[in-house]
Amino acid sequence: MGGNTVAVIGAGKIGELMLSGLLRSGWPVDRLLATARRPARAQELTERYGVRVVDNPTAVDEADVLAVSVKPQDAAALLDEIGPKVPAGKLVISLCAGLPTSFFNRRLPEGTPVVRVMTNTPALVDQAMSAISPGAHATAAHLALAEEMFSPLGSTIRVPESQQDAVTALSGSGPAYFYLLVEAMIDAGILLGLPRQVAHELIVQTAIGSAMMLRDSGEHPVKLREAVTSPAGTTISAIRELENHGVRAAMLAALEAARDRARELAAQV
Repeated sequence: MGGNTVAVIGAGKIGELMLSGLLRSGWPVDRLLATARRPARAQELTERYGVRVVDNPTAVDEADVLAVSVKPQDAAALLDEIGPKVPAGKLVISLCAGLPTSFFNRRLPEGTPVVRVMTNTPALVDQAMSAISPGAHATAAHLALAEEMFSPLGSTIRVPESQQDAVTALSGSGPAYFYLLVEAMIDAGILLGLPRQVAHELIVQTAIGSAMMLRDSGEHPVKLREAVTSPAGTTISAIRELENHGVRAAMLAALEAARDRARELAAQV
């Protein structure tokens, strides 16, 4: 691991998650570079991780892999700057939500391999879900290298690029949906008379345990839900109210809206 030098171009939140995850996994710090627009941000990254922060041309020159994690609206200007300097065989990994690999191919030398990755914020605790898609010129070796880089951050899965907007809606934005649900359940606990800290501890551990059962048991979520749902009991009364309030339909509509917004953002750049 770490035979390649990786440069994180535009080390914002997602780029920093990648840097910190690679370092935790044992990737050598002298094989990592970062770029940042603001000098204060560059100093922060160096002090926090010991990583060398350079300008974009230096990163392109020295790195074997360029992980582009700028905001989608800033990607065109970045590629206009570095595109002519990128050797055709250098791997480019896009962490830019919504941007197809064709966006990069139009602005990089012919034949440049591009791999598109959608990860999420649980990378901070090595529990990310990273979906990896090859661009037109990416080979099996390029995909394997991307998986080597992102597997220490959590789980990886390969998907066709046509599914990446759906991935963005489900797992990219997904942590926010769970946080919202937990927030609402804590509020419900307070309504029922529990202290906030007690409600928080009850719900957070219940969420962790339920997620681990889903992952480790291999059971369908319906079966696990039915195991908690006794005839004429408390759980079915709660589920009836959730269905009455259209929670399932709301989730379907919400994820569809997130998918549509991902498409809109890509169309704007």
